[in-house]
Amino acid sequence: MHFLITSTQNPKIKSLLSLEKPRERRKQCLFVIEGRKEMAMAIEAGYKIGNIFFCEELIQPEELKTWITSDKLLIPVSKEVFDKIAVRENSGGVIAVAEQKAHALSHLKVSANPLVLILEGVEKPGNLGAILRTADAANVDAVIICDPQTDFYNPNVIRSSLGCVFTNQIAAASSDETIQWLRQHHIKIYCTYLQASKPYHETDFTAPSAIVMGTESTGLSDTWVRQSDANIIIPMLGKIDSMNVSTAAAVVVFEAKRQRNFR
Repeated sequence: MHFLITSTQNPKIKSLLSLEKPRERRKQCLFVIEGRKEMAMAIEAGYKIGNIFFCEELIQPEELKTWITSDKLLIPVSKEVFDKIAVRENSGGVIAVAEQKAHALSHLKVSANPLVLILEGVEKPGNLGAILRTADAANVDAVIICDPQTDFYNPNVIRSSLGCVFTNQIAAASSDETIQWLRQHHIKIYCTYLQASKPYHETDFTAPSAIVMGTESTGLSDTWVRQSDANIIIPMLGKIDSMNVSTAAAVVVFEAKRQRNFR
């Protein structure tokens, strides 16, 4: 185990803090995991863990050794340093650096009757994280992000997903690539669309299905609307014409699971 770090000017701490920037995450193919549960979920999902920074006032190294094979990765830091590097409260005293995974469409493995959730151009990390929680709760086959505006390893995605960024099969691709992949796998495309005339609950999701969600600001692009097997709408009974994309995803995905008897 390393010596106690008591200064934020330490090179290891500076390197850790640099990963707050998307450019550095992409360049180094690394990201930061904050929290005991999130780190355990990442390890279970097969992520390779690097340095683990911990505060002995909050967690004992013996507990960390149950997750790792070598204590050479353990780096103790003072409470003052930990408070500086922690983004959230109640993280359990542990922050780890991990290697990113590749998220190609070709890596996805789907069931015989898949249910896939597709997001086009999602911008807000909080929305993406909330949708990943829904995807995990519904146990969808995969989540595909088309033309993403935020990366999967943004700390706010990890935090708002409660670690479900590690439990879902995730891929990133262009819309055209994703449409081609769906056709190859004989998966029907159902686009949520404000001008649609078919309510979502009258749509048959029992066959292989992809539910496609757009952004709140612009909705879905014409690329998806033209390729859709059916455009669906969630009936709005109040004065507004749409709802938060993470809420809309939950509504439609769980209707699909209801039709499948939650299997």
